[in-house]
Amino acid sequence: MRSRTTFDTLGKPGSRGWSEPPSARPPRMERGGRRRSEPEEADKGRMKRTIIKDWKTRLSYFLQNSSHPNKRKSKKAGKRHSYFRPSAEEVQLWSEAFDELLASKYGLAAFRAFLKSEFCEENIEFWLACEDFKKTKSPQKLTSKAKKIYNDFIEKEAPKEINIDFQTKNMIAQNIQEATHTCFSVAQKRVYSLMENNSYPRFLESEFYQELCKKMPINRAAQGT
Repeated sequence: MRSRTTFDTLGKPGSRGWSEPPSARPPRMERGGRRRSEPEEADKGRMKRTIIKDWKTRLSYFLQNSSHPNKRKSKKAGKRHSYFRPSAEEVQLWSEAFDELLASKYGLAAFRAFLKSEFCEENIEFWLACEDFKKTKSPQKLTSKAKKIYNDFIEKEAPKEINIDFQTKNMIAQNIQEATHTCFSVAQKRVYSLMENNSYPRFLESEFYQELCKKMPINRAAQGT
């Protein structure tokens, strides 16, 4: 019976005269033994294009919000604003050190956009909140900011909870009772180290960063129009 021999031969793709419908064919084998089907390749390509498009959208948003408001005096200027990017030299400088990236307004915006695409933007947001906290001079504001940072990032099931150990969390909970500029120093150093050793290398290797490097000549084209 044909219905029985169909499954018998499917297990022996090398048998003579054997044929199978395209939907039943096993996925291709990649080097290393990993299997990959054509639909998976197509899905991967579409996903990659979607991610890059999303990165560009997020970067454009962060660049617009981090730029000086005087640069948006008119609708016409606003349309051209999306073409404004750091120079190729500045983009390449970001790869020399993590501090170079954070010191650049556009580098920080790009890194935030990248972290947002990886769903771990709470790390850079916590680090920035700590930087702002350390600049606070008023004791009253220092206390209120300390509580807000604790509620946003530290306490259990906080909306932007960062990944730090239980002992550090307890120490912070005690420190904010009498807030000082060093309340979050230990946690900030750990989050910084986490970003430097994990997120930062991935950012430099990402297509997002490579895309920024490639797109630098667009500035000249935009200026000529």
